[in-house]
Amino acid sequence: MLQDALGYVQDPIVLEGLAQVGAATVLAVLVVLLSWRRGLGLESELSGAFARGFVQIVAVGLVIGGLLAVPVVWSTLILLGMVGGATWISRQRGEGLPGVTQVSFLSITVGAGLVVVTMTAAGAIEATVRSLVPVGSLVIANAMKINSLALDRLKDELRDKRNEIEVGLALGGPPRAVLARPLRTSVRASLIPVVDSLKSLGWVWIPGVMAGMILGGENPVYAALYQFVIMAMIFAAGGLTSLLTSLLMGRRVMTEAEQLRRIGDG
Repeated sequence: MLQDALGYVQDPIVLEGLAQVGAATVLAVLVVLLSWRRGLGLESELSGAFARGFVQIVAVGLVIGGLLAVPVVWSTLILLGMVGGATWISRQRGEGLPGVTQVSFLSITVGAGLVVVTMTAAGAIEATVRSLVPVGSLVIANAMKINSLALDRLKDELRDKRNEIEVGLALGGPPRAVLARPLRTSVRASLIPVVDSLKSLGWVWIPGVMAGMILGGENPVYAALYQFVIMAMIFAAGGLTSLLTSLLMGRRVMTEAEQLRRIGDG
């Protein structure tokens, strides 16, 4: 596997890729400089995220390159590792919510896992490392983003409307009914990006999977159909993740005495 990885690194096309990375880095540096100029205080986070993303994606490329010939069972282990990373990143947006790590892990696992398993059985994803890992990671990453948005919005809703919620509970309202609005708002807010992406699909933008397939000589109509399948998977995984997160959090934010727990600042 190490020999295969070295072979990929020594491929001349890698130098071309590094040159393209350099051009993209210049644009990223421009964003960081503008952030500093405007006093946004995001320079450290932006720079760290950019550098971390580069290192991680290259490392994954090397790992996948070395695992292309291994049994498909390795895909499960790799995807579970990705779910773990997604959980760690997503939980930070919900810092202060009770049981946020467990809820995030369960929601992302169920949401993304159900979609990957179903679509593999349907033949949309080949049961190979080459197909399962890239497509599965795409589904997991988007489930993570939607989960992060749901947690972030729910935390804000519970803080901002704490008095309103406590009044409802004091008047004898059942927790499920009192929390319905904040939970519904968090789900709606988390799904806005993917819904807008579906609305603009093929009109405002042509996603990378479709563009790559067309550039690779694939039938454009099939490329369009497969791209829609990818978007549908992202929508389903994100929707399931967000709904499950809201359901589980709706229970965890309440005490046994049916009082709203104190939400930490994170």
